[in-house]
Amino acid sequence: MRTPALHRRDVLRAAIGSAVAWSSWQSLLAAGEERLFKIGACDWSIGGAGKPAALQTAREIGLDGVQVSFGQPGEPYDLRREEARAEYQRIASEQKVEIASLAMGILNQRPYASEPEPEAWVADCIEVLPKLRVKVVLLAFFIAGDIKGRPELQKEVARRLKKVAPQAEKAGVVLGVESWLSADDHLRILDAVGSPAVQVYYDVANSHLQGYDIYREIRQLGRERICEIHCKENSALLGKGVVDFRKVKEAVDDIGYAGWLIIEGAVGEGLSMQESYVLNQKFLRSIFPTRS
Repeated sequence: MRTPALHRRDVLRAAIGSAVAWSSWQSLLAAGEERLFKIGACDWSIGGAGKPAALQTAREIGLDGVQVSFGQPGEPYDLRREEARAEYQRIASEQKVEIASLAMGILNQRPYASEPEPEAWVADCIEVLPKLRVKVVLLAFFIAGDIKGRPELQKEVARRLKKVAPQAEKAGVVLGVESWLSADDHLRILDAVGSPAVQVYYDVANSHLQGYDIYREIRQLGRERICEIHCKENSALLGKGVVDFRKVKEAVDDIGYAGWLIIEGAVGEGLSMQESYVLNQKFLRSIFPTRS
């Protein structure tokens, strides 16, 4: 007999270990306790893709943390190596910023859906995440890795994620799918995988660009299906572009989301990256309650 989807997710969730504490904590927050957000940025957006120097830049901007790139083996700061992880952790401690999450942008050039090596790299990343005390990794599906309108590739992504999900569950980490897909298509993949260790990494600007109702989609996906959020604009500061972040706040309040808000893009005309990101983080803090 096929196990009902909700019951199966509940059983799997109970098996994750540290993720149980995470789920309980978020449930308490959703029940009425104050939710405090942390504001970070992608390392590639602040000029430090795959470089620990991005952590110092984050401190200078006033951010709480950085989403750090996880690439293919052999890169200068390959996080598979203990020495590279130690360097990141040392600088993070010195600068008093956090590694918010990891991101596998490499999958935009080496597609997860069709090449063999990326499967091994995702498994590598799952092993690295707990060593950095990080919960989430973004899996990118753009450019060469785009799966929109390609159901056969979406099916293959679900198959591969289903295969690796038990490893992620055991490690207590989450694989976040970021793509051009709608909430409906994302949910089809997540339902096919059937694991709380695979969720959606939601990017508000990407979804708006595709014509999706981002405020409805956030509510549709819900707290248990969104692992992290990119706060992004294309060629505009946050608050000066097409995304209404006050409505985003209303949507995340409705679902009880209390994770990281990671800034991407959002450089204003005539402004430097650093000037833009100081303004961006101040804007988000004016809407989302934070400790800073």
